[in-house]
Order: sequence, then structure tokens, then C-alpha cells
Amino acid sequence: MDQLASLHAPHLMVLTGASRGLGLAMARQWLRSPGRLLIAVARHPEAALAGWAQQHGSACQSWALDLADAPAAAQRLSDWLATLSAGALASATLLNNAGVLSPLGPVGTSGAAELSNALRVGLEAPMLLTAAFLRGTEGWSARQTGGVKVLNISSGLGRRAMAGSAAYCAAKAGLDHFSRAVALEEAQRPHPARIVSLAPGVVDTDMQIQLRASDPTAFPDRLRFVQLKEAGLLDSAEVAASKVLAWLDRADFGVQPVADVREG
Repeated sequence: MDQLASLHAPHLMVLTGASRGLGLAMARQWLRSPGRLLIAVARHPEAALAGWAQQHGSACQSWALDLADAPAAAQRLSDWLATLSAGALASATLLNNAGVLSPLGPVGTSGAAELSNALRVGLEAPMLLTAAFLRGTEGWSARQTGGVKVLNISSGLGRRAMAGSAAYCAAKAGLDHFSRAVALEEAQRPHPARIVSLAPGVVDTDMQIQLRASDPTAFPDRLRFVQLKEAGLLDSAEVAASKVLAWLDRADFGVQPVADVREG
């Protein structure tokens, strides 16, 4: 509440997976503009974000949460949103970025705990956080101007199946269809929240390193990802972050609930 009070017409973003890769790049870029409050969710938060935010006239709270316990994470968000007044924020965004790539290989070789964790972090947590966010922002004045948004980071693998990554493909495909359904629900409301499940393109992150280092017998498409790297066709986390945030700012955000930054 103190951080909100110190900002003029603050803009809120709740961002999961904010401690590294694409998530950290989005956090830093979004905080460059003054009057913003970031709730940075990660198992091991990046401590430097608070100082970065302060330098740019914004603020950052870090929540150390394991999204494998999705109900607890959603309850934390719900409780915090309940402390805010309906007119406190000019805009509010939930950006579900966190995901898990379980060990690569046929689904029959994966352990039950690994598969469960991939779906809990990649699909259950975004669903529960979205539900808490939509419930918590009901009646907010920001809804009247289209300022309440949910952006889910999806993947091309949610739309094109790939052997050796069944759990990740399933989580992202589920995220896409979940977003379509929520968009239909919100369209029935007088002041709907806007939701998009967005594929960010091919980004050179730790996940790409894992794909390139995999056993080709377990992950038949390994060579494709090696070639993408060698050809310089991967976006850096910083470039990908700028594309995602630009999509978030589009006037037509939410018209198509499932999209890809490469579609223009």
C-alpha cells in the first residue's frame, strides 16, 4: 500500500517467472517508465529489481513463491488485491510467464512428479492466478477503460506438437484454449478484462540450451534448434521482451485471444 501511495496513477503488473530469461527482461523493460508497480513472482526473486525500479521512478515487490503450489500462490494474489481500492490503479496486468520444460523424452520415460510439476506450473498456476486476478479486479475503474489485461506466454509448441516434450506442449495448448474460453466469458461482461495467449517467438533462453543439449534419440527435433542457433535466428531475451510488451500495448489487444508476435 505504501508503494501505491507513492506513485501517481500507478500501473500494476503481476509477473511470474520474473527472475531470469524472458521474465527478467520484461520486468526490467516495463519498469523503465515511471509510475509503475511490479509484483515479481519467482521461486528465487531477483533482488536487484527493487533498486532498478527505484532508479526509474517505479516500485517493485518480490514474492518468493513456488508455482507448483498453485492454490497458495493464487490465495496470496487474492489476499493482496483485496487490500486495494477499486480506483487505486490506472491499469492492472497479470502476465503469466513461468513455465517448466520437463526432462526431454517419450512421456512413458518421464516420472509422475516431473509431469505433474510441468502441468502445475505451466497450466494450473496460470489458471488459478487468472481466476484470482479477474475476481480481485471486479468492479475496478480500470476495467471501464480496458485497462485490466491478462497476458499468457504461450509457445509455438502449443500449436505444433513435438516429440519428446509432451507435457510442455500440453500445458501451452491448454493455456491457449483456456484463454479462448476466458475471452468468451469476459465478452459477456459490461466492462471485460482483455486476455491473450501469446507465442513470443524463438528466444535464446536456458530452455533453448536444454533443447540443444538433449539426446537426439529422446528429442528427435534437437538438430532444428541447433540450426536455429547457428543461423542466428533466435531472439535475445531483451528483443523478445520488447516484442511482447509492444503487443501488450496494442490498441487491439484481446481481439484475437491466441496470437504470435511473428504475425505482426
